[in-house]
Amino acid sequence: MARLSRAEAQERNRARVLDAARAEFAERGFRDAKIDTIAQRAELTRGAVYSNFPGKRALYFAVLADLAERATAPANPQRGSNRREALGALARAWVMSLSHDALARDFLPEVAAEEVTRRPFTQLMKLDALLLSLALEALDPVVPPPDAPPIRMVRLAEVVLAALHGASGLATAAPGFLEPFDVISACEQLAGLELNDWWAPPPAAVVVGEDRPWAPPTALDLVRGSDVTPDDDGVVVVLGLNRLAAVEEAVRAGARVTLVMVTGTPGELAPLARLVLARLCVSLRQAFPVGSWPRLRVVCDETGAVAGAAGVPSVSDETEVAIRVEGGRVVARAEGSGAGHAVSARARVPRT
Repeated sequence: MARLSRAEAQERNRARVLDAARAEFAERGFRDAKIDTIAQRAELTRGAVYSNFPGKRALYFAVLADLAERATAPANPQRGSNRREALGALARAWVMSLSHDALARDFLPEVAAEEVTRRPFTQLMKLDALLLSLALEALDPVVPPPDAPPIRMVRLAEVVLAALHGASGLATAAPGFLEPFDVISACEQLAGLELNDWWAPPPAAVVVGEDRPWAPPTALDLVRGSDVTPDDDGVVVVLGLNRLAAVEEAVRAGARVTLVMVTGTPGELAPLARLVLARLCVSLRQAFPVGSWPRLRVVCDETGAVAGAAGVPSVSDETEVAIRVEGGRVVARAEGSGAGHAVSARARVPRT
């Protein structure tokens, strides 16, 4: 038998730890699970577990993210042709996964336990709401009156997500209390909810002209679940997990946008980000026609490689940098609040 390379051995051990942890969490729950027992189940040392995951919570998030990303979709999903049908299909796909949520019964309490997880989780939920809003807006476009601000559906999406996450929580905390198909009907009815939702542009940031090559690595687009090399013309926004809502500023300015999510603690928070996005996007892909999927691409940059290619070598959960790409070159850059909107709104910046 050929000897495994170091990278192959690490990947094999990581998979063994995830399998063992999934069994341990399912059997004992997050709070009573033990790292020593997980190591025994995986036939590895305690040190081998910690070499792959910085702690039990990080491992828990990674198990849930792995399950969410590997969820199988029906061969011929029944996608909605209008807002009402799509929200019903989204809710149907969501509730069909409730039987697997027993493993996630400690997820929200664990997220709520500390500010270090609450803040990014809030921003991740805002990102989910934006993605769902963009799909709804593309499916049933609403033209605002002349001189009126653009109409959006983010607040409607937030209400839908609150209903779906609430259904998940009750399915584990109070089994049998809620009829899942009532959730589907409720989400269909929400399609007609009007919340007077609109978006106002942020204050302008300073845009600086650049001229350098843009050669990003291939990464996974979490919205579509497929690999992408974001090297076409458009805007790349690098945002820390505490700043994710700012991506709407770039999207509303009209450019093709790639969001690169970064964090100062990738071992724990990157799996959280992947999990939250997967729980929505797997269902969204089953519920909405391909043509209405959000044009926004979302990459979880755990290693910082894409951010580094964008000229952001050091990242944190507060990072906010945007670049504009044209013809395979970076032609503009902005940093700080409003960076994404400023770069996206500028058609072209003279090179310096």
